[in-house]
Amino acid sequence: MLKERVADNIYWFQSEDYAQVTASVIAGPQWAVLIDTLAFPDETLEIRDFVEHNLTLKVQYIINTHYHADHAWGNCFFPGATIIGHSMCRELLRTRGADSLAKTQEESSLYERNKIVLPHITLDSGSLRLRIGKKNLRIMPALGHSMDGLCAYMEEEKFLFSGDAFMTLPHVVDGDFRALLDFYHFVQNLPLENIIQGHGDIILRGEIEQSITENIDYLNCVHKTAKKALRRREPYDFLLAQNIEDCGKSRILLGGMAPELHLQNLLAVYRQLKQEKEAQQAQ
Repeated sequence: MLKERVADNIYWFQSEDYAQVTASVIAGPQWAVLIDTLAFPDETLEIRDFVEHNLTLKVQYIINTHYHADHAWGNCFFPGATIIGHSMCRELLRTRGADSLAKTQEESSLYERNKIVLPHITLDSGSLRLRIGKKNLRIMPALGHSMDGLCAYMEEEKFLFSGDAFMTLPHVVDGDFRALLDFYHFVQNLPLENIIQGHGDIILRGEIEQSITENIDYLNCVHKTAKKALRRREPYDFLLAQNIEDCGKSRILLGGMAPELHLQNLLAVYRQLKQEKEAQQAQ
């Protein structure tokens, strides 16, 4: 696992085993905040060990940016911590998360220690402000990648912890591409020094504008391609033939998972547009 101190009291962790997924720790004077857990139990326990032994703190709060396994299944390793999530995150962890973990445990002993722990504090609109020493962390919805997304904005450092709402390759299969575009336009108006993505490396100040523009352009390209598929006799064959490079992204992103995720995006947006078209025709 990679780890880096990125500000006086902010630490960043990135998995070397699964899709460059990230977690972050904000250290306060008496306790710490953990933003997301990682995909594998040993990685999450390594973060806990770092906080308790290197920083001599306890994790008091965990922010789940969304319910996906690689961001929330490690809640159980921090007994006593207060977990913050979207109201839908709580429901999705209770239903989909619990079912998925049970199936995973049948197939692998790696997750035998995991348990689903639900958020204790939830929000679905507005924002929640957490005071960490003299610093302010603003927690707010970040929809699009999934419909239970949250992000966290460290006001003094101008750091955005985006969860999977911001990735080197946007992914919308569990969300909505229009909501994700809205999120990017919102981020464009934030004063930012860094974006800590849910997957991938930290985006530095000089890279932020270009990264946002590239993601917006990418989603618009996916939308345009999906609209073309609606007019094809064999839409799925057409979508299968599309290359990620045609939408301005590299196939080597996210450890080589990018082509698969790109196809998932195309299919998801196509299905969304098809459903909207059918609904309009039925009126």
